Amino acid sequence: MQKFVKPALALLCVAACTACQPAMKIKPLPYPEAERTDVTDNYFGTEVADPYRWLEDDRSEATAAWVAAENAVTQDYLGQIPFREAIRSRLTELWTYPQQGTPAKHGDYYYFFRNDGTQNQSVLYRAASPDGEAEVFIDPNTLSEDGTVALANITFSEDGTYCAYAASASGSDWADIHVLRTADKQPTGDVVKWVKLSEATWAPDGKSFYYSTFDLPEEGVYSTQNQYQKVYCHVLGTPQASDRLIYEDPAHALRYFKARTDKNGDWIFITASEGTSGNEILYRRTSGRKFEVLFPGFESDFDIIECADNRLTVLTNLDAPNYRLIRVDLTDPSKIEELIPENPENVLGGIGRAGDYLIATYLEDAQSKAYQYDRSGKLVREVALPAIGSVGTFSGAKGETTAFYSLSNYTSPTTIYRYDLETGESSLLYRPETKFDPERFTTDQVFFTSKDGTQVPMFVVHRKDMKLDGSNPCYLYAYGGFQVNLTPGFNPAAIMFVEQGGVYCVANLRGGSEYGEQWHKGGMLENKQNVFDDFIAAAEYLIDNKYTSSKKLAIAGGSNGGLLVGACEVQRPDLYAVCLPAVGVMDMLRYHKFTIGWGWVVEYGSSEDEAMFPYLYAYSPLHNIKEGVKYPATLVTTADHDDRVVPAHSFKFAAQLQHAQGGDAPVLIRIDTKAGHGAGKPVSKRIEEAADIYSFLFYNTNTDYKPVSEK
Repeated sequence: MQKFVKPALALLCVAACTACQPAMKIKPLPYPEAERTDVTDNYFGTEVADPYRWLEDDRSEATAAWVAAENAVTQDYLGQIPFREAIRSRLTELWTYPQQGTPAKHGDYYYFFRNDGTQNQSVLYRAASPDGEAEVFIDPNTLSEDGTVALANITFSEDGTYCAYAASASGSDWADIHVLRTADKQPTGDVVKWVKLSEATWAPDGKSFYYSTFDLPEEGVYSTQNQYQKVYCHVLGTPQASDRLIYEDPAHALRYFKARTDKNGDWIFITASEGTSGNEILYRRTSGRKFEVLFPGFESDFDIIECADNRLTVLTNLDAPNYRLIRVDLTDPSKIEELIPENPENVLGGIGRAGDYLIATYLEDAQSKAYQYDRSGKLVREVALPAIGSVGTFSGAKGETTAFYSLSNYTSPTTIYRYDLETGESSLLYRPETKFDPERFTTDQVFFTSKDGTQVPMFVVHRKDMKLDGSNPCYLYAYGGFQVNLTPGFNPAAIMFVEQGGVYCVANLRGGSEYGEQWHKGGMLENKQNVFDDFIAAAEYLIDNKYTSSKKLAIAGGSNGGLLVGACEVQRPDLYAVCLPAVGVMDMLRYHKFTIGWGWVVEYGSSEDEAMFPYLYAYSPLHNIKEGVKYPATLVTTADHDDRVVPAHSFKFAAQLQHAQGGDAPVLIRIDTKAGHGAGKPVSKRIEEAADIYSFLFYNTNTDYKPVSEK
């Protein structure tokens, strides 16, 4: 039977491809009527109109009606693209491959995630040995029928007796913490509800844990600003109502707080921050009552690695833009020992604890290097990595001689390796089987010159037989902010795209920390325009060097990357054929008023600051759309449960762009349901979204789609 089915399907695909250039170009249905009101704000004498302010109300009937109408227009348009189903089918093949995560030992078991390739959420397994017979420990797919409940965080007590997992519904940042006994996998009955941006941090005795949360939001409102985060301690076997308040700061409503303890339970630490970079560390003895400042904020970053024998080990960029590892004596904080000094060339990106050693991972031109040190900071060896790519954190229980790590790149999914801490040898533990030939592709790293002369790196993935003639469709992706580094990683949708002759590009813009804190600061606050200049320069490089052309170029990014796409679209609408802003921060004058948006002020600045307002107003995507301009084909994507970058950003941007569009290119918005900012999104939803995005891209770059066998 299969011998006849497969050719039939192939003929259907060919027929669809033949129809990919229809005689009549698809036109979107009329955009929904969106009332333009007379709302204005005065910023230091500048009047700023906000005609779609009403779309910020996530509970109003008017907003719900607009959302439904916009989705209808979008789905009608996408439904007419002839090769949409062929793309969805290929994406499903590429996405549904068996996957496994890095094992970590807790108590008597090794725990790791595994997905058979068809599951919406990866399942947590455990085994007595890393490659032994495994059993299911937690299956999040059983927590909801549609796979929209995900595991947000999982932590184990020191001896592995208990496991605390946070479950999040529909992509929300709010989660509930549940506790299991590992011996029989049964719940203890402990449930801590309405936790946000926090995990359970176990006390050394394993009888209690710390967590952080905000006051409960109004029912049904996801956009309310979150204030006054507090730290509590939950004792097993007691109700949440009796949880003990450990730390609060009534004088500062807009700060994050997180608790940590030392190995013996002698000390407790509070990491406080006012945003996404820069923090301070407070400390006291567990028996004490008053916290004191150990490292003052908020100009530098301090990341606690471990604490033992009254000594705290911290990764920091204090007096070291490329980071260093230090150890402070808590009985005399003036005594600071430098364990791993700053490397002036490469960024120290992270420290993993593996057995009795530390593994330091560095970034060298956005690619991973790893080095093994003993606990005193003495270099043991460079870790000989099996391939170029991105390395995950090394894990290995205290006293063990074997550690584990992951490695991935653009053409290789996450692969798991053992690492012998005594010999320095790596051996393969798990390599996934995929449904494509990686030998057909190549990855180049190029450097282009930005507007101010800065050299910026970019990864370019394409087929080996690609010709540089400017005819190739191109997908240019970047982020550019919040110290986020874009290192090589696997994306099934990218494989589908390059199979079709596409050029998949990832630019390492300023705002990340690929080259240390100076690289980050070069793309934040008053320097944010540098990020947009970098992205525009990346697009121009690809066009000038015949990788693509303006008629074939698509730009994409999510969250802060959505802001990037929106800003570059309104600054250089002539440069791209397609713009794909996802869950973007589009209203730079009001972003800080919703949920945890205030935490981004350290990165962006605030419109309430007279010095920063002109910078924000100059690039805010929403406020720089001009009527009558011919904007590229645009597909905005967001989700109804995004309580990080609230969907009002995308709503207002799409409505304003539809109103102002002076050309005939479509401006659509795709609003997902029972989904959030992206974390925990089921595989089925990821495939559906990617199929819609790439169908829109192919159609609006006049690109043919053919079955893989014909490519």
